[in-house]
Amino acid sequence: MSNAFAPRPFDEFDDEFDLDAGYSAPGAAMPGQAPADSETFEEVIGDQRQALQFTAPTAPVPSVQPVLEHLSDDASMQVAGFNPVGDLVAGAAAAFSPISVSGGHTAEVSVPRIAIHVFAERQDTLAAAERAGQDRRLSRATTQIRIGGVAAAVEAYRHEPTPPLIVVECMKDPQTLLWEVDQLAEVCDAGTKVVVVGATNDILLFRELMRRGVSEYLVAPLQPLQLISAIGGLFADPAQPFVGRSIAFVGARGGTGSSSVAHNTAYAMSERIGANTVIVDYDLPFGTAGLDFNQDPLSGVADALSQPDRLDPVLLDRMMVRCTDKLSLFAAPATLDVDWDISPEAFEEVTTQIRSTAPFVVLDLPHLWSGWMRRTLIAADEVVIVATPDLASLRNAKNMIDLIRQGRPNDAPPRLVLNQVGVPGRPEIPAKDFGAALGVHPSLIIPFDPKTFGAAANNGQMILDAGGKSKSAEAFQTLAQIVSRRELPLIAGPKGKAGKAEGKSMFSGLFKKKS
Repeated sequence: MSNAFAPRPFDEFDDEFDLDAGYSAPGAAMPGQAPADSETFEEVIGDQRQALQFTAPTAPVPSVQPVLEHLSDDASMQVAGFNPVGDLVAGAAAAFSPISVSGGHTAEVSVPRIAIHVFAERQDTLAAAERAGQDRRLSRATTQIRIGGVAAAVEAYRHEPTPPLIVVECMKDPQTLLWEVDQLAEVCDAGTKVVVVGATNDILLFRELMRRGVSEYLVAPLQPLQLISAIGGLFADPAQPFVGRSIAFVGARGGTGSSSVAHNTAYAMSERIGANTVIVDYDLPFGTAGLDFNQDPLSGVADALSQPDRLDPVLLDRMMVRCTDKLSLFAAPATLDVDWDISPEAFEEVTTQIRSTAPFVVLDLPHLWSGWMRRTLIAADEVVIVATPDLASLRNAKNMIDLIRQGRPNDAPPRLVLNQVGVPGRPEIPAKDFGAALGVHPSLIIPFDPKTFGAAANNGQMILDAGGKSKSAEAFQTLAQIVSRRELPLIAGPKGKAGKAEGKSMFSGLFKKKS
């Protein structure tokens, strides 16, 4: 019974959102949740997980037999393969990309470089584990999937050392499950974490497994994101308060304006939504982030990439330029004096370190193709492809979307933004046909506005400052809400009256009271 999907207060609107998305009511039953009991789920687990170690009990416990009798009575009521909350798993898992981990806080899952062995009995569990192993969140881990339950794991580890994490499935009755867990404990190394998948959705069984040192208990059937969330919760670093959400912007071809879209969206997130945001300009030879924000930093992302192993919060803070109170910039050197031959591992390490500094990290990616570009796009929490309504953009965007979908099977498809729409005298592919060819509806259409964009670029300003009432400024506010999944804050009204949203809100219609 995992607390990964335990109910939590919905303080922000953070589901996968598009312009036609619906609203999921809070308080719905979540996958892996225990049935109602006199104790809440958080009270049951308490602070056990941090101190637990998977070891066999040294002496029989008098209270075990009543527990087994109770479980035996309930086991006859269990229907094979049936979980009253399992039907909600797929919808809930797809709705929340930032997976809820222990404690009810929303955070992105980050799994270290470990070996994970899965012993599954059911075909759907094998399929879920295989799909989870291909997920970007487990890209650093090595997943090995084997057929068989706890007995197969016991036999395997009689002759080989145990990995840091073992996932075992046992669809037998609770008495047999507890007996097999004790057998597994005898062959496991100290410190090994064990996740048990079973068929009985019972809080007393969960307590017995926790007492024996099991790290997590999940109820079949499983979904890939449910398993990923459970694994991520086990290896969450308590010293790291959060892992920021990375949003990668990339152009379908050169000249689509992806950098301008990235910078203006990040600015809207920081100034209109009030979220701390960091812009990382990875276009080392030709980056324009410094020009767009009228900054000339002495150091930046190039220095970080040259010494990724030495990065720490203090050094990162020195390398960043603070553009506003809530917006920081990692500018590119924009020089041709150096051949920028940097390993993909350096880009990955720098991105990981920067994500610990702010809730949102906007990656401004250049229009090129290399190993680090592929890995960065697949590893990002959200990808925004900026295209213009022409044939070259259509072809390149389709190639990108197909590759990203293949590398991110458990994530929503990339966002599509059509920029520079309505150029006078230029034949254009209609937005409806453009989206239909890609299988992705455009999240946003930005009109061609050379006067506003040109004035902003020449003055080192953002569109919200240069033309705050223009359609382009409104478009960037909308895109900021989409990628951040946050609502525009309310402005306090006079004499205690309810305020109104700062600018047009894309969510406002969802919360209007029906008369």
